[in-house]
This record gives sequence, C-alpha cells and structure tokens, in this order.
Amino acid sequence: MTDQLRIGRASALPERVRPFQGHRAGVVTRVMAAVINVVVVAFIVAALYLGVAGIAFAAHPARFHWPSWLGWSLPVIGFVVVVPYLTFCWTTAGRTVGDSLLGLRVVNHTGRTMSIPVAVARAVLYVLFPIGLLWVAISPSNRSLQDMLFRTSVIYAWTRNVSLFDRDTGLETGV
Repeated sequence: MTDQLRIGRASALPERVRPFQGHRAGVVTRVMAAVINVVVVAFIVAALYLGVAGIAFAAHPARFHWPSWLGWSLPVIGFVVVVPYLTFCWTTAGRTVGDSLLGLRVVNHTGRTMSIPVAVARAVLYVLFPIGLLWVAISPSNRSLQDMLFRTSVIYAWTRNVSLFDRDTGLETGV
C-alpha cells in the first residue's frame, strides 16, 4: 500500500482497523460493497415495480394483473435507477450504502467528494464496464480502471476526519 494515514481521532476506532484507516481499499472489500449496492438497487427496482402494480390495481381492481412488460425493460430500469443512486451517494456523502457498511469512501484526487459530472461519468462507466473494478486486484495502487480514468480513490474511512498522504503524488488530502 502506498498510502499512509494521519488522523486526529484514531482512538475512536477499534484497534484492528486503525492501520487501514486512510488506505485505499482492496478488491474484496470493494466487490462486497458492490454486491450490497446491487441488492439496494434491486430493492429500489422492486419497489418501483410494486408501485406500478399498486397503481394498476387501484385503477382497475377487477381486471388487475401483474405488469408483464417489465421483463424486457429491466436492464434499462436498472440503469436509470443505479446511475442516479451512485451519483447522488458519491456527490453528497462520498459513499453508497455498501460503502458505508464496509467503511469506504470515494474521493477525488484532492480528497473531496466528486463533482456531479465526474460522478455521473464514473457511475455510467461503473455500470457499463463493471469488470473494471477487478483491476484493483492487480493495480499496485489498488485503483480500478474507473478510478484511474477519473482520478478517484476508494479508501477506508470509518471516521469523517481522515487525512490521506499519497506517496505517489506527494499530496496530503483531507477526506
């Protein structure tokens, strides 16, 4: 790992996670966060489906049947849900539900949350080319193809006040 941690409130963290605070996350943690995010998006899509079915039932209860048109449009609906979900999470808190559960935060090259255009572009590439995440496994700096392209990093950040010192760039960033 090329990152060193400088933190003010490290004592609030359990002893076993302190060495990782501020370091870039590895492939296993990032894949686990992605799986959690897929489950969250699946729940959102299911809620939308149930909402459409509920409206159809309320409109014509005697002729109600479950919407059957959803099958062919599911990938489109998933894309329309996941891109805003990722964009919103990355530009506000810097973390999705999966990231939050695993203590991760997505930051730009200055250590701050991404701008909306960068987050949208990263989310689109994340969805269209998810295999790019596996580049973390062979990258010496634990960065996915999306991270390298958009100059972002996914770091362990259980507390809000984390400073990351990147030996590659010589930058100390407030996360």
